[in-house]
Amino acid sequence: MEADVERVLIAEDVIEKRLDAMAKEVRQDFPGEVIVVIVLLKGALVFAADLLRRLPRMLEIECLNVASYHGGTESAGKVDFLDRKLPEVKGRRVLVLDDILDTGRTLRAVADKLTEAGAAEVKTGVLLAKDRERAVDVEADYVGFEIGDEFVIGYGLDYQGRYRNLPYVGTLKREAM
Repeated sequence: MEADVERVLIAEDVIEKRLDAMAKEVRQDFPGEVIVVIVLLKGALVFAADLLRRLPRMLEIECLNVASYHGGTESAGKVDFLDRKLPEVKGRRVLVLDDILDTGRTLRAVADKLTEAGAAEVKTGVLLAKDRERAVDVEADYVGFEIGDEFVIGYGLDYQGRYRNLPYVGTLKREAM
């Protein structure tokens, strides 16, 4: 697996320090209240687990299975909700966690669905935000790192279901694709 990595973009220790700062931001924005956290599967799983352990408060953790890449290296342009039912959010403040903000379609579609379901507020957090024009008007409330417009793996991000368990964010060698 390591032999397939072209270069490490964000090292594990750098991610750890940024998660400490992000957790502080979230604590300030959600003072003392129970937060409904919705983790977008599968990519945000590693990021969410590490971030949420830094939030010493009551959390309700839900997962939502959505797909937009469909195994490729670019967004397919369509967001599929793979779960039939949304978590109960009516009247609640919600924090949605995703791995990467790219076109913005996934984050926008999820935030819109949760708002339609009656969420009092929807805030969003991503590990990575690509420095590119979005297909839809959306930005995350909490961003771990801004990166260039390139395909990345590791720390939850995958290529065809692989490389999610790398402890850093990196790029994949062309011959591994």
